[in-house]
Amino acid sequence: MIRDTTPALPVPGADDLAIRDLPRQIGVHDAHMARVPGMNLIEIGGTGGSAPLPLPVTVGAWNLERCLFPEAAAAKMRDCDVILVSEMDNGMARSKQRNTTRDMAVGLGMSYAYAVEFLELGLGSPIELQFCDDDRNALGYHGNGLMAKTTLGAPFALRLWGERQWFSDAEQPRLGERIAVGATVETEAGPFLAISTHLESACGPEHRERQVAGLIAAIDAEFPGLPVLIGGDLNTGNHNEGDWRAEGLFDLARAAGFTVHGGAEDQPTTRPSLITRWPERAMKLDWFLARGLRLSETEIRPSPDPDGRPLSDHDAIVTRIVGLA
Repeated sequence: MIRDTTPALPVPGADDLAIRDLPRQIGVHDAHMARVPGMNLIEIGGTGGSAPLPLPVTVGAWNLERCLFPEAAAAKMRDCDVILVSEMDNGMARSKQRNTTRDMAVGLGMSYAYAVEFLELGLGSPIELQFCDDDRNALGYHGNGLMAKTTLGAPFALRLWGERQWFSDAEQPRLGERIAVGATVETEAGPFLAISTHLESACGPEHRERQVAGLIAAIDAEFPGLPVLIGGDLNTGNHNEGDWRAEGLFDLARAAGFTVHGGAEDQPTTRPSLITRWPERAMKLDWFLARGLRLSETEIRPSPDPDGRPLSDHDAIVTRIVGLA
């Protein structure tokens, strides 16, 4: 697990970015990633308080697809006490070089933790280039975060099992692997572990099942007995004809004592956006996995802002912790 924290992730150096000519091997990738400081730190900050959260605790999870509009995204989630976010840019030209997790958290009066999933060399897809004012990334970080209206305890990040698919991308090679970011959150009924995660999309169900198995094993070893809420884009059904029911990760999680929460079964969580303009199908990708917690019904919250502008290609999911088991 990654445990070291910093108030600001460092600017990548020339050696950090020199990955194009590296052999496309997992060992080579991991040896290089171990030497890049920004890939092995958790950025923490924000303006959250220190008082335990009263129940019920409202929790949102949202894949924000780069987070082009941090203020509008924050406004959409203003009723939440804890927010789990993924696909958050930090120092990317396509999102105006902003630290999107920090900017959302500060605007909401929350503490935050953020870790890098990928260090990206390029500016993004041809569509994303339309959002760039600069011809370079200030940092090139893209990752996951969580924020809360109280102090985040024992922050950690965990790289999930993978095959480094994105390192081998010919046009836009990336350094990194899918990641989970977590911390303890104090409530008046006791602490729970909040985890923001993002599973692999470019794979089959067995890959994602193995990622969830590794995540559960790690938290059981590090935080035994603590109630847990995992939330985020689990990419269920991606590259599998859109059938989320065929994912083995759900049975695996239930066998480990988790309950599964995704809102109405027939309601997808993806939609066309400013970046993903013509998705082939609507999919149900976003979920909460809970253990040791009692949750209310899960709401699927549409991503368009009041003017109808989609803030992401994912809708948010929102639930309430009404008690600790």
